[in-house]
Parts: sequence; structure tokens; C-alpha cells
Amino acid sequence: MIVLLPLGLRAQQSIVYSQYLFNGLLINPAYAGSHVQFSGTLTYRNQWVNFPGAPETTTLGIHNSFRKGRVGAGLLVTSDRIGSYSNNGLFGNYAYAIRVPGGGVFSMGVSAGFNNFKADFEELTLKQGQDPIFNVFMNEFKPNFGGGLFYYDKKVFAGFSVPTILTHAKLFSGNLEQLRTPRFYYLNVGVKMPLDPRTERVMLQPSVLVRAQEGTPLSVDFNLNVVFDQLISIGTSYRSGDGAILLLNYKLSEKFYVGYSYDWTTSDIRRFSKGSHEIMLNFRTRIRKLHGNIECPNVYSH
Repeated sequence: MIVLLPLGLRAQQSIVYSQYLFNGLLINPAYAGSHVQFSGTLTYRNQWVNFPGAPETTTLGIHNSFRKGRVGAGLLVTSDRIGSYSNNGLFGNYAYAIRVPGGGVFSMGVSAGFNNFKADFEELTLKQGQDPIFNVFMNEFKPNFGGGLFYYDKKVFAGFSVPTILTHAKLFSGNLEQLRTPRFYYLNVGVKMPLDPRTERVMLQPSVLVRAQEGTPLSVDFNLNVVFDQLISIGTSYRSGDGAILLLNYKLSEKFYVGYSYDWTTSDIRRFSKGSHEIMLNFRTRIRKLHGNIECPNVYSH
């Protein structure tokens, strides 16, 4: 565990989500305001269950639309912990949406905020006594900003984002290896296809997410969701080099949505882990003074 610690921190500097299709603010600031109403989503992820020191993440994302859907603003709060290391983030999001011919919406978004990186390696229990290299406590605030583009209509959606543009060269002081926070790029494309165009009661939604990190191989998610009556969504996903994912989402009412995903790990860590769980709860509502009688927000239904 001690030998793998620096490598684990490097690999996990970006949080990996499975419910991003239902909460795009997790990866793209241009998503802010796309529900054309107030929307708040709480996400909890328990990764690599039963693996000591495995990642555990809680995220709160809220966003709202203003000026008849032309402007979106949001806030993303994250708390990610891996053993004795934690990464807490607070980012504001702003998006400007342009309606394009054919009923689509093109949104440009920016985000700005900071991450608080903490590590207390004195908490580690060593098999062979104490080593001064682990007598390190870190508590650093790092500002950052990002941007993204997002297009959606009733049939297709596509987005590109760089959530954090700055790369900070030094995370640790003392004798531990210096780490650089990598820059990540996300490209997400999907379509919606009715099985019966006359009713559109059952929709197929295939999509792809390409996750690129500087200095590492591409990671690609291949997703397929089936949506029944805009009420229940059942899907599956294959994440290259990592495993398969089961996705479930249910519309409890016009205001409440719930989601659950389970990840089967196929990498070497599967010998020690029982997969990953992710739970999502979404609340959305119209504020009369802000939203009035704006068109139905379900152009982009998630």
C-alpha cells in the first residue's frame, strides 16, 4: 500500500463519476441552466468497496436559469477522500445559451473556484515502524478555472469541456514526491432515438464519453440507456480498461428524481474490491418570478 500511494494519488486526482449523463454539471460548466428551472443534485460515490483507503466522494451541484433561459448559473461543491488524502472543491459556474434554428440550444460556460488539498500521512500505520518521510501534513488551497461548450435538442446532445485548466506543479512539501495536477478533457456525444416515432414512449439513448488526461491513455465510456415514458431509465455502460456499469434512474415526481449505478471492476483491483456504488438524488422546481411560462424544460431531459 505504501509503495502504491503516490501512484494512486496521481491516478485519482480527477473524480470519476458514472451518473454524469444525469448531472452534466459534474463535467461541464456549460450545463448550468439547461433544465430551465432550479435544479439541485446530491451525488454520493463509494468506489472499490472493501478496498482499504478507497475513494469516497460526495458532490452537491445546484444550477438555475435566468433571463428566459438565456443565462445559467450554478455552484459545484465536492468532497473527495482517498485514505489520508482529501480534495475538497468549490466552483461557481456561468453559462450563456443561444437558441439555434431547428429548436436546439448552444451553451458556452465557464467555471472558477478552488480546491483544498489535504494530506496527513502521520495517520498511516506502517508495518515496519515509523519513517520520517511520512511525517508530512499538507493543507493547500489552489485556485483554478475551466470552460465548456454544450449543444442539445430533442434528438442529439454534444459537449466538450476542460473543467480545470491550471496545472499546479507542487502538491506536497517535505520529502514526498512532487505531484502535478493533470489537465482533463471531456468529449460527450449522444443521440435519442424512439423505437416507435408515433408515440416516442420508449427511447434509445446511445452515447459516448471520451476522457483524456495529459500523459495517460484515453478512457472511453460506451453507454446505452433505454427510457420508458420519460419516467424510468435503465442502461449499461462499458468503461475501457476498467469495467461495466449498470445505470438506473427513476422520476418520482415532477420535482424529484433518483438514480443508482453499480460498477463492476475488471482491472487488477477486482481481486480486492466488490465494485463501486453511486447514488444520486435530484430536486428541480420552477420559480415563478424567474421562469414564468418558459417552454417545457425537457428539451434536454436529464
